[in-house]
Amino acid sequence: MIRIAAETPWYDLFSRGARDWLRHNQKVREAVKETLPALLAGADLMSQPGHRTVLVPVKILEHARLRLLEPEVRQGAGQGRGEPGEVLQPGREEGERAAQPGGTQDGEIRFVVELKIDEIVDWLWEELKLPELKPRRAAALDDPDYVREGWDRRGAPARLDRRRTVREAVKRRAIQDDPVAFTNDDLRFRQLVKRATPSINAAVIFALDVSGSMDEAQRRLAKTFFFFALQGIRRQYARVETVFLAHAAQAWEFEESQFFQAASSGGTLASSAFRLALEVMQARYDPQRYNVYFFYASDGENAAEDREGAASLLADLTGQTNYAGYVETGGGAAYRPRETQLAEIFGEMKAKGRPVGASRLGSQDDVWRAIGELFREQAKND
Repeated sequence: MIRIAAETPWYDLFSRGARDWLRHNQKVREAVKETLPALLAGADLMSQPGHRTVLVPVKILEHARLRLLEPEVRQGAGQGRGEPGEVLQPGREEGERAAQPGGTQDGEIRFVVELKIDEIVDWLWEELKLPELKPRRAAALDDPDYVREGWDRRGAPARLDRRRTVREAVKRRAIQDDPVAFTNDDLRFRQLVKRATPSINAAVIFALDVSGSMDEAQRRLAKTFFFFALQGIRRQYARVETVFLAHAAQAWEFEESQFFQAASSGGTLASSAFRLALEVMQARYDPQRYNVYFFYASDGENAAEDREGAASLLADLTGQTNYAGYVETGGGAAYRPRETQLAEIFGEMKAKGRPVGASRLGSQDDVWRAIGELFREQAKND
């Protein structure tokens, strides 16, 4: 009889192979989280087509084994039961020392895992337990697609429906006195028919405050948030188009490679970004045909005389979009004596029942919290 104590770790209930696989999977996830900032540092990461892969270095895992005492060690021996994941001999940390001539000592071994961006996003969505979005608008255009419809006695061998073929043979043999096992008349092949299916499109407009008060660290947080917000939307739509707007006192449209590098020493007028976003929607993304999402990142500072104009334009914008998300960089979740002007404006829109959400970003951990908050808010509004 095998007794299992209540304190037995859950992975001990599996076979050794399953435990190794679970530990390896966990190590890969940890390596991906540690490498994410470096992965997102590249240019044109968001506007490239989907199904991309990235290379993630992962420390190799070895089975526990007996090892001879090293020559330089004169005394001492390890005793007692080890725990899963316990480091018996620390490896050399990356960058700890420069390259050296070859020797006889063991070193740390790493291998590279090729992962799809979609797999990384799936992991994040699973850990954050985020809901899926539902499109509000379907495009008027239709895309041709081949769908299965009906059966025939002739067709390509690859489309042979074995189950239906056997069913036809059983029906025939039931009414025959001396039946054969199968005949050509029993064969049934699936048929493909060309049908028009509705095309559901989405457009994501990103706006970034690039005035002098926004430093490089704040832009990096905004880029990380923008990236995962876009990946979450791409999970739900076959086609997603992106627009990148940057503003200070004026607003401009950029390519992604230039978007996060733009900088200005001028003042801040948020209304310029909201106005340009509305113009882009009217010219290219009709809200009756596109599911439009708007994400804006700023440090919250805005010219006092621009408050009324910004609030009016934001009201028009949120009335036509599926969702508008605002992240305020530099503040994190810490207490502030009063909200910034832009936080107040977005708060007023939310109080009016508009599909709006706002969050603060002070560190990488705040990005995951903001992604969770905003997507849960979007699910409520869909």
